[in-house]
Amino acid sequence: MTDLSPAERYARASQDRSHPITSSFAASQRFELDPFQIAGCHALEEGRSVLVAAPTGAGKTIVGEFAIHLAMREPAVGGYGEKAFYTTPIKALSNQKFRELQDVYGADEVGLLTGDTNINGSARIVVMTTEVLRNMLYADSSALRGLRYVVMDEVHYLADRFRGAVWEEIIIHLPPVVRLISLSATVSNAEEFGDWLDTVRGDTEVIVSEIRPVPLEQHVLVRGDLLPLFDDRAGIATAQVNQELMRIRSVKGANFENNRRVQEMRSDSAKNGGGHDAGGRHQGSARRPGKGGHRPVRQANAQRIERLDRPEVVKLLQRASLLPAIFFIFSRVGCDAAVQQVRRSGLKLTTPEERAEIRTLVEERARALLDEDLAVLGYYEWVDNLERGVASHHAGLLPAFKEVVEDLFTRKLVKIVFATETLALGINMPARTVVLEKLEKFNGESRVAITSGEYTQLTGRAGRRGIDVEGHAVIQWTEGVDPQQVAALASRRTYPLNSSFRPTYNMAVNLIDQFGRARAREILESSFAQFQADRAVVGLARQVREQEQSLAGYAKAMTCDRGDFTEYSGIRRELSDLERLNRKDANASRTTRDARQKQIASLRKRMLRHPCHSCPEREDHARWAERYWRLKHTVEKVRREIDDRTGTVARIFDRVVDVLAELDYVAVTDDGATVLTPAGRTMRRIYGERDLLVSEALRTGIWQDLDAASLATLACCLVYEPRRDDAGTSERGLPRGPLRAALSATESLWQRLDDLEQEHRLPGTDAVATGLAPAMHLWARGVTLDRVLIEADMAAGDFVRWAKQTIDLLDQLSLVADAPLATTARRALEAVRRGIVAYSSV
Repeated sequence: MTDLSPAERYARASQDRSHPITSSFAASQRFELDPFQIAGCHALEEGRSVLVAAPTGAGKTIVGEFAIHLAMREPAVGGYGEKAFYTTPIKALSNQKFRELQDVYGADEVGLLTGDTNINGSARIVVMTTEVLRNMLYADSSALRGLRYVVMDEVHYLADRFRGAVWEEIIIHLPPVVRLISLSATVSNAEEFGDWLDTVRGDTEVIVSEIRPVPLEQHVLVRGDLLPLFDDRAGIATAQVNQELMRIRSVKGANFENNRRVQEMRSDSAKNGGGHDAGGRHQGSARRPGKGGHRPVRQANAQRIERLDRPEVVKLLQRASLLPAIFFIFSRVGCDAAVQQVRRSGLKLTTPEERAEIRTLVEERARALLDEDLAVLGYYEWVDNLERGVASHHAGLLPAFKEVVEDLFTRKLVKIVFATETLALGINMPARTVVLEKLEKFNGESRVAITSGEYTQLTGRAGRRGIDVEGHAVIQWTEGVDPQQVAALASRRTYPLNSSFRPTYNMAVNLIDQFGRARAREILESSFAQFQADRAVVGLARQVREQEQSLAGYAKAMTCDRGDFTEYSGIRRELSDLERLNRKDANASRTTRDARQKQIASLRKRMLRHPCHSCPEREDHARWAERYWRLKHTVEKVRREIDDRTGTVARIFDRVVDVLAELDYVAVTDDGATVLTPAGRTMRRIYGERDLLVSEALRTGIWQDLDAASLATLACCLVYEPRRDDAGTSERGLPRGPLRAALSATESLWQRLDDLEQEHRLPGTDAVATGLAPAMHLWARGVTLDRVLIEADMAAGDFVRWAKQTIDLLDQLSLVADAPLATTARRALEAVRRGIVAYSSV
């Protein structure tokens, strides 16, 4: 505070007196809190909810941690005390936050619930994935008693097409006494989102910060040099691109054109006799300059900018003291290949002491893994790479291995990580430098440029607070790079948050059970999806009002003292449209054409008899009438759009309920109320994309004859989503008998449900995918990991992910199915949860 003026010191002291809890909390932190963090804490201390939107690495989670601090200020009395839940979108982030909070409050006070992990779930602080909290709310769990604060980290996941609805369900259904702390990346419509939160949750403070605590320097790696992306004198705010980069691009463009001319000359030469002129002289190269000669044409690639290979880039960063660094490569294969490339170069980035520390930590973490699995997982080569200070990080990596990489990188023992963009999703793993090898990625269908939001999320990892003076983003020069486009990506730091909410069958039965159908519709109309649609409708309605004023002006301009010119112009328009149709539809039947001619004759007679037809200013009025009718058509189109948008979510809900009614999951009582049937009550606890299919399979009993391995296999078929290049179907290796019969019955059931959904104008789900079925059947029967991974033809991390989703569905079946199948589901769950699937370092 020594740098503050007397007035600023007085204001700070007054603020501290009015917010003593914030002041005490701030004093206990390693860093001085930023203004946006203090504002968030003040709002919570005053009893309000908050939305904090700030850049990656800015320290948003401090506000969430303050909410936990508020809940834990008073000790529990008689086993009762205020609670705080901390929700995250991904299990890795939940695990990380769980460990951090344990360090602060102790193991007894902190729990973890992630679907496949249940540790101390009755604690006062519980870290969980958002789906777990949603399920708690629908089940009216006793764990909700005493809940006062819910932190929703990475709340911008609300826009996720597959999982985003869960965030909205939680926000809508949390009890009113709960204060909500929403933490988001910087989005361009934070105020709109905050307005919605204020509408559904009550008093909500919106706090937006654009400031990175560690400034970001942007570079382009070209010709072995790190050139600034922006002119140092102009600064990023002006987006003035470094002119040297523009000159390099100009030279490259000229060389490209030169190379094209060379290729054309060679092509012409080949057409004129295989590369020889009329005198038999070879024309494979340009003649030397001299008397009567020609200026030589530059050979292709004469000015090619050589791209440094990865080991050289790593050495360059090491010399510039820019390690540790994350290289973002939008391909798992590319990440692993990059590690091998550095390994083959012999490069070592660690000291002997660091290598010993790495070895000790890895051996401790891997102690629970079976010896026979280590070689299958490439453990020994992986450890050797770690000791060199190099690792990859992607979804195909075993979760336990990913956690080790994250831990070693955070401890500054691993210096280089080659990662896919999944690393940018909230995990606390900052680096001094982020390197982007390309500015495009494969989206499953084609190569597309990364967005400004993705660029911001990726480069947001650069710069460690309290360690680095600035972070560094390095873009490697590639063919076709446009410095202006790169500058545009780096300058735009925001992207809009748009709802992906849509009612599901499980959501519908839970809402009807708790609130009844009418109230359920009202609740859904309070979703962010409808809020955004209504906001758009406000703009459209304003547009209609403005156009209606113009319509009134046109109507006045065409006013005729002889009669109603609107009526007259309507007759003329109808007559003109009918005559045009008759000319265009020359192949119509004689009967149709005769009928049209009669109609045309009738309209012409009405037009000639109309009093406005004899008006001397008729054609002047007609010009205004034409404008009137064109605009009226536009207005009606906009009105239809308004009607379509108004109540969109509720209309989808009605279609969902109609399907449930047709399948007897809901029924209408004599007094007109919609209630759940026994099947509907079962569906309340079935979550996921396949909720209707699973419910129907249970009701029809098509899985009753399955043993544990077969039920695990069928559950895998329901959760597995094949890659786009994978056919997703394989029954090779599956035993004949009950499993194949149940699978065939499930596929037939899916087809019937899909047809029913199409009839009700609902999107439906993808077909059952059996691509992983043979491998899962082997795994559930206890077959060794090496054989299973060969059968699966996928990385260990991918197999573990699908296995854990299979476990999640089996767990649901064990709770809702009738006794024989429930028992089988529990045995199947235990059969899948073994070896690397069961291992967790938490």
